[in-house]
Amino acid sequence: MNRVMILGQPGSGKSTLARIIGERTALPVVHVDRIHHLPGWQERPREEKIAMALEEQAKPKWVFEGGLSTTYADRFERADVVIWLDLPLGLRLWRVFWRTVRHHGKTRPDMQDDCPEGFHYDFYKWIWDTRHTGRLKALQMKERAAGQKPFYHLTSRQEIRIFLADLDAGRVSRHVAGHG
Repeated sequence: MNRVMILGQPGSGKSTLARIIGERTALPVVHVDRIHHLPGWQERPREEKIAMALEEQAKPKWVFEGGLSTTYADRFERADVVIWLDLPLGLRLWRVFWRTVRHHGKTRPDMQDDCPEGFHYDFYKWIWDTRHTGRLKALQMKERAAGQKPFYHLTSRQEIRIFLADLDAGRVSRHVAGHG
């Protein structure tokens, strides 16, 4: 396992899982939020984001978490393992709220510099508005992965714990796990 693609909507635990996998495998971790944003919550120009993501994806080893669906096809082709964190909306909203409380006024480690956490109505609205469309993209990836590469569709904290136990035991890239 050299390249791991992690999909999921906000609050699903992508950054946390990526850090854990990176620590346990010594693979470098790429956070899309660091690519998407410039300091001060400014959005990086689209072409620059795409170029940066493709440059990271071209490397021989990575754990790549996050969106930027424009580069999904390339990232998917390069990945040897794909993980979809598909947790319930209520849990994800709670996690986003709680991380905002914990990091309020500070920049999280997986974010671009000078992007302090705060409560932003637009972000919560975006989470709500994309709750279905975000799942559709991940479902398409799951269908595409069938028979091609290991795809883990994790729908609960317990399934994530089992996945990590399998990772520690060296069973992750040998079989396809998950539901649905």
